Amino acid sequence: MTASRQTAALALACVMLLPGGVSADEASAVFDIERLFAPPDVDGPKVRGVRFSPDSERVTFLRGKQDDPLQFDLWEYDLEDRRARLLVDSTGLLDETEELSAAEAARRERLRIAAQRGIVAYAFSPDGRSLLFPLGGDLYLYGLQDGSNRRLTENVSATDPKFSSSGRYVSFVSDQDLHVTDLGTGDSRALTTGGGGTLRNAEAEFIAQEEMDRYTGYWWSPDDSQVAFIQVDESPVQVAERFEVHAEEVRIYRQRYPATGTPNARVRLGVVDVESGDIRWMDLGREDDIYIARVDWFPDGEHLAVQRQSRDQQTLDLLKVDVASGESRTLLTETSDTWVNLHNSLAFLEEQPRFVWLSERSGHAHLYLYTNDGEPVRQLTSGDWDVVDGARARSALLHVDEEAAKVYFTATLAAPIERNVYAASLETAGAAERISRDAGWHIVDFAPNGQYYVDSFDSVTTPPRVSVHRANGTLVGYIEENRLNDDHPYAPYLDSHPTTEFGELEAEDGQTLFYRMKKPADFDEARRYPVALAVYGGPQGQRVVNRWSAGFEEILTRNGYIVFSLDNRGTGFRGVAFDQPLYGRLGHVEVRDQLVGIDFLRSLSWVDAGNIGVFGSSYGGYMALMCLFQHPDAFAAGVAAAPVTDWALYDTHYTERFLGTPADNPDGYEKSSVFPYAGALQDPLLLIHGMADDNVLFTHSTKLFKVLQDDAKSFDIMTYPGAKHGLTRVPGTARHVYAHILRFFDRHLK
Repeated sequence: MTASRQTAALALACVMLLPGGVSADEASAVFDIERLFAPPDVDGPKVRGVRFSPDSERVTFLRGKQDDPLQFDLWEYDLEDRRARLLVDSTGLLDETEELSAAEAARRERLRIAAQRGIVAYAFSPDGRSLLFPLGGDLYLYGLQDGSNRRLTENVSATDPKFSSSGRYVSFVSDQDLHVTDLGTGDSRALTTGGGGTLRNAEAEFIAQEEMDRYTGYWWSPDDSQVAFIQVDESPVQVAERFEVHAEEVRIYRQRYPATGTPNARVRLGVVDVESGDIRWMDLGREDDIYIARVDWFPDGEHLAVQRQSRDQQTLDLLKVDVASGESRTLLTETSDTWVNLHNSLAFLEEQPRFVWLSERSGHAHLYLYTNDGEPVRQLTSGDWDVVDGARARSALLHVDEEAAKVYFTATLAAPIERNVYAASLETAGAAERISRDAGWHIVDFAPNGQYYVDSFDSVTTPPRVSVHRANGTLVGYIEENRLNDDHPYAPYLDSHPTTEFGELEAEDGQTLFYRMKKPADFDEARRYPVALAVYGGPQGQRVVNRWSAGFEEILTRNGYIVFSLDNRGTGFRGVAFDQPLYGRLGHVEVRDQLVGIDFLRSLSWVDAGNIGVFGSSYGGYMALMCLFQHPDAFAAGVAAAPVTDWALYDTHYTERFLGTPADNPDGYEKSSVFPYAGALQDPLLLIHGMADDNVLFTHSTKLFKVLQDDAKSFDIMTYPGAKHGLTRVPGTARHVYAHILRFFDRHLK
């Protein structure tokens, strides 16, 4: 990259200005770690779980309480009067502290909402008159017309509740079996039996939840007569004895953890008749060592659309399964020499026997139109950009308007660091039409009638706001405008908000690497600043994005640090060629790309080149270790939280996607672990891990402790009793984690 290009890149600065009316006393307020976790939320009111009613006339959502942002209540926004009102106060329904079943607690951990309380999920009845939500392990039915609250279950530990397609039943999973309640009679019964021990009916297994973004294990037919469900037999999965160390006790778990190269759970797909209880098992092919990635019903209610992924993840088949006979046939197949990414972008048309499907076969993720028999009709989008979702486990395919012959989607067309809304024709080839108007990050939900959408938007200069728009992008109104005015919780701290700059560097193969740099508000080129390299670096782990941030990175800038992030090859959403270089060996091309960023930083006169630290969590913790161990001369200190250290200890679906199995790729596994390089450690290192982590097991860190100790290496440890993998998402541990990282960096980088 030329000096002039670097200068131009640095000129792309997004600067936050102090609004008028903020007093000097307010402007001098201290934004520290304690304030970060104190109410009211410095980002402003949090709105999540947005849903349109079936009639498209109202929008419901979850909002955190002002004095307790992680306690969520149920609200609605009326499109006619454009006002929001509280529907259900979550604290009014529980007499005591909410206690979750082990299954529900694990599900929330996988959904990354373990810290949230109150009403964290809900669903509309098909007629739009009622809302279903779980609370305290039981299910409640809220009447939108009369404001009534009906308790459907009592002490059953219900998880994954749903309305049936026509609304006659409510279903849920309890004690590893599927249950239904007839809303007319109030009668409840089990639809499946035999669940218990290693057998789970209608549940998404660990791998499905953690790595495949599939959080359910059952699906209602369009006419309420049948339910497709997954049966999981975990008996083949090896048992790992895991110790969860809590503050006052040690719990021992015999967890069935599918470590890479070992047997997965056996899964099969059944369809149960709601009236008779009869079950038919679907034939998904001769190979049983597969992943059932996604299941949908065809509109005719007679066939299932099943996405079957091979164990090596180089093949993804879309099957059409006849429910009556159980026979299946392949409609289309996606293949790759490396891996095929899963997605949620499949939509059936209502007026024509066709469906829209997402594929990366061109080298970028684009939309294609097929007949329901698998015959290709046409490619709907094309170009050197990707159709991608705006948030985990969501669909990039937002809505299909058959009358207008348009398909709506989110994509990176404007910039890889953004998500914007576009429309393309179903009938003719042509350029995509941009719908969203503000540069930044859009997460969109369309109304069933396609006339409106809700836009959850933020950018580096705009904290999260939620608005309603017509399908052409015209603003209707705000559900939560969250304007950065004098009354905003963040207003007293705007004068010290960092400037954020985006730029481009060049990888060794010529591909573009995007970076983000945050500077202290009082930045002075005459000074020299230590740098904190905030890294994730893992597959589909994009960090360099045009999104609002008022968290720990901003606290670092207020303490005199430059915070720098770079998305190395493999971090996703840039096409197949950008991801593939890491296949077969992890922790190498990613580190080389990070060094491109380090070389750039060292070229800047105001960077203290001898005081560059690195920190990250999960894959970012792994990357911090690989950076320190492989290139100790480039860094002065590092922090690794919940790091993977040995990929042979991690799970099948994630690890085998990139490395294959240990038997097939022993050299790749050896060179991808941190241990061949640990002896080169020269810099101060802080290792952080939750002592009840059931994802990246605590064993990853204890194994590294021993290796470093045997090699007489000095390092620091901070462990958290009872903490899971998301220890930085739970305020109780996150507050301490961040304070400890700041003290560690202050000690070693200043």
